[in-house]
Amino acid sequence: MSDNTPNVQQQSSAVQTTGHAWDGDLQEYNNPLPRWWLWSFYASAVFSVLYWFIYPSWPVGDTWIKGFGTVNYAVTDKASGKEEEREYRWNTRALLLEDLGDATNDPQRKDMLAKVQAASYDQIVKDPKMMEFVRSVGKGLFGDNCAACHGRGGQGVVGMYPNLTDDDWLWGGGMDQIHETLVQGRKGFMPAFGTVLKPDQLDDVAEYVLTLSGETQPSAASERGQAIFQGQVGGCYYCHGADAKGLQSQGAANLTDKIWAIADVPAQKSVQDKKAAIKNFVAKGVNNTRIMPAWKDRLSPTDIKLIAVYVHQLGGAQ
Repeated sequence: MSDNTPNVQQQSSAVQTTGHAWDGDLQEYNNPLPRWWLWSFYASAVFSVLYWFIYPSWPVGDTWIKGFGTVNYAVTDKASGKEEEREYRWNTRALLLEDLGDATNDPQRKDMLAKVQAASYDQIVKDPKMMEFVRSVGKGLFGDNCAACHGRGGQGVVGMYPNLTDDDWLWGGGMDQIHETLVQGRKGFMPAFGTVLKPDQLDDVAEYVLTLSGETQPSAASERGQAIFQGQVGGCYYCHGADAKGLQSQGAANLTDKIWAIADVPAQKSVQDKKAAIKNFVAKGVNNTRIMPAWKDRLSPTDIKLIAVYVHQLGGAQ
């Protein structure tokens, strides 16, 4: 049982109490805090106030207290290659930019970038150290600039973005051709044949295309489709070639290798479904949906070279 009445019992003159007693004789000492603790507490309060002014802290209206601390970092213009020194108020993003600037300006990195810039593609491939550097830096550049469409590993998305890992190249897989693709961009196009060919003719063409990759065996329908493919009515051979392996100068697909970049034939379970997928694609064609932007104004020539070599080795180094 507790008693909150003031303690009138004996109190030592040496030790002060709060003046309360519990259960008759249980008293609470009134010991002062240690001096070191009090001074540490006061110092921390002063430090917190100073911290508010030195570093970004409290919001004020539509801005905030930016603090007196600053971070300096170098920014390289991708087009001109010139470095510009910038100063920013201290925050974690500025520290990150400072770290990135330090990494970019690392002497060894600069030396290797200069070697890559001066070397030809053949020289880069034959130099193990340069290839190791390309795989490391090129992977980061690819992730920052290309992965949004092609995926982190370059597998792409069927029907939308090409797979860069299967060694099947619409515009050519040599490093010079990849470089050209990066610099000037690409625009895929195939006319829609839905208004040119009748439904039964579209069926026949789809049947013939399936025989090219061994999906079905030749038949009377595929022979009719071949006549359309190779003739003036369809004229498919103009872009895909007489052997149907595609002309890279036109960005035309190889129809004989069982690799489908747009019509997702492998995902179809039955032959009829595969035929319908090809028929639908031939009827609608491709227009303004297969566009890759030009990177000549977005990346430096060295960055483009690094990505070209990196993508080349992703696809099996054609």
